[in-house]
Amino acid sequence: MKAKGYTKETILDIGIEKRNFPRFEIGDSVAVSLRVKEGNKERIQIFQGDVIAIQKTGIATTFTVRKIGANSVAVEKIFPFYSPVITDIKVVRYGTVRRAKIYYVRDKVGKAARVKEKVLTRDQKEAKKDQIMFEKPSARTTSETAK
Repeated sequence: MKAKGYTKETILDIGIEKRNFPRFEIGDSVAVSLRVKEGNKERIQIFQGDVIAIQKTGIATTFTVRKIGANSVAVEKIFPFYSPVITDIKVVRYGTVRRAKIYYVRDKVGKAARVKEKVLTRDQKEAKKDQIMFEKPSARTTSETAK
């Protein structure tokens, strides 16, 4: 089923309404754990690479991950964020970029294709671990709205 075909009923049927993945951004290096079915067996496969794009379109939200595979062959995968195939996402490294999409890394080779690492303090790292992707802001109390 295509992501744009999801409705509230199908989301509840599949059981993907709540995704508590850590917050990641463009330029971050992530490890995406996928549930792969081979015959009658099921296993977890990890795809690790840099996030080069995120399209936020509600339930059809996708993100693109690019990795350099064997023999320097680049592989890009587009993952639907609410896909039931994705079991876990871990942020391996935080990167810093100045673009909303970093498609320009497709033309770069070797060290030129690297993303600069974001330097975080311990407190910032702990705060990042607690953040959840697409988390809705907490509701304000009536005293805060009266100000």
